[in-house]
Amino acid sequence: MKMKFTMLEFVAVLLLAGVISSYGQQANYITTGFGAPVSYKDASLTVGRRGQLLLEDTEFIDEMAHFDRERIPERNGHAKGAGAFGYFEVTNDITRYSAASLFERVGKRTRIAVRFSTTGAENGSTDTRRDMRGFAIKFYTDEGNWDLVGLHFPVFLIRDPILLPSMVHAQRRNPITFLRDANQQWDFITLRPESIHMALYMFSDKGTPDGYRYMDGFGVNTFKLINATGHHIYCKFNYLTDQGLRNLTAARARQLEAQDPDYAIRDLYNAIASNNYPSWTLYIQVMTDEQARNSSFNPFDDTKVWPEDIYPLIQVGRFTLNENPTNYFQDVEQMALSPSNMVPGIKPSPDRMLQGRLFAYPDTQRYRLGPNFLQIPVNCPLNVRNYQRDGAMSYNNQGNNTVYHPNSVDSLNVSQRAAALNPPYSVSGDVYRYDDGSEDNFSQATNFYLNVLDEAGRVSLVENLVRAVSPAAATYQQRALDLFGNVSADLRARVQAGLGL
Repeated sequence: MKMKFTMLEFVAVLLLAGVISSYGQQANYITTGFGAPVSYKDASLTVGRRGQLLLEDTEFIDEMAHFDRERIPERNGHAKGAGAFGYFEVTNDITRYSAASLFERVGKRTRIAVRFSTTGAENGSTDTRRDMRGFAIKFYTDEGNWDLVGLHFPVFLIRDPILLPSMVHAQRRNPITFLRDANQQWDFITLRPESIHMALYMFSDKGTPDGYRYMDGFGVNTFKLINATGHHIYCKFNYLTDQGLRNLTAARARQLEAQDPDYAIRDLYNAIASNNYPSWTLYIQVMTDEQARNSSFNPFDDTKVWPEDIYPLIQVGRFTLNENPTNYFQDVEQMALSPSNMVPGIKPSPDRMLQGRLFAYPDTQRYRLGPNFLQIPVNCPLNVRNYQRDGAMSYNNQGNNTVYHPNSVDSLNVSQRAAALNPPYSVSGDVYRYDDGSEDNFSQATNFYLNVLDEAGRVSLVENLVRAVSPAAATYQQRALDLFGNVSADLRARVQAGLGL
């Protein structure tokens, strides 16, 4: 009797027979990238002992061609980072606010991946430099991946995404000298006064956290939560360290730059490797439509915090990191996080910076990793079924499933649950480029200086500001002093004295 095999069945038979190795299985000899045994690893194929290399040396070409391409483009921001895996567990019922499946019951666990990072410097820079830290979480939920992409500060430097490239350029190296440039930095900050709130965070000791385990995280932007009835509230996410806050003084941070430039990455990896698993408690702050309309500040402005005495923290759950990456490039460098990755029950708000990030983040991932970056295992959701096909580096092309919609072949339908959690909403207003100069840029910064920081914190802030402003030209120093004076006359006087002006 003749037997007919499909190609997949044929490969399966060979695998069972041990004729070929499954992808990723360890062979007991060195192979090329296409699986052929390597004849000799320590020398190239040449004409004689001292002659030229031959183009027919496919083993050399296979080795070198891959090496030439083994670096993908560096992230434009958050280039250097650390990563780990773990789980999120719900500890408090918030289903009255959100019908997202990961919150559906107390005790439910969801696998997560977390990436920490410095923000403004290139890969290879020191972990302890003064900078805001990225703190991004990928939740592998049963209704898709939710990426909560935040910082270790609760506020951001600007409120309009059209300024994001300029903000990044101003904090980067001077394109002529390729040196850090205080003139660039303070020119931008003093011309955009909304930046002062985050600048005070940056130049306080909070700008140099003691590694990644001892810092808090914040979603920064305002989101919208939708419950099972379709009712929505606005929300901010806060994830506070269970290890306790610890920051480095400027002197200690500089010392570690010389002694251990990878201090934060090493600390996180070693803690998890020794079963000292770090954890954070996730909280939300909520605001109704009416509260948003009557708020004394713009609740969709990411340079503002929501006062906890008015919008108290509501506990949601705890996430724990208990698994180190098995391969840094595979699990951390290729990890792609995008605020646009949301699940039913979580939606964007009118937050202008969030609206801009919805495009910017997945767009940069497609540039760095290709159109199929969501098929890379660390980014792949638990369930995928759609009509997207092909493109560079397609890892899972969904076999022989139908490639168009509508069709008369498959039985796929849209999710009625997702539709119910995506109710219509109204928007109105004149279309214009609004750069509202009437925003209060200083009240919260003043409160941070006078009430959040203690006297020791104010002393450190002043010392750090003096060190940062002193290399700038006199014009920018004067503008910085004027900016500090809008926060507090005391702050201006102290920095002015420190500058010797």
